[in-house]
Amino acid sequence: MSEELNPVMDYEEHNKTYKMFVGLTKWGTIALVLLLIVMAMTLL
Repeated sequence: MSEELNPVMDYEEHNKTYKMFVGLTKWGTIALVLLLIVMAMTLL
């Protein structure tokens, strides 16, 4: 079965949105880990 790309969908915009989502997820996770480390050092 031959699958074709949907010509209506804007793949460039889709890829930019995906990269932004991955980047925000990565940096958000790093920020939360750093926050937990700082809290552990100051509260314990």
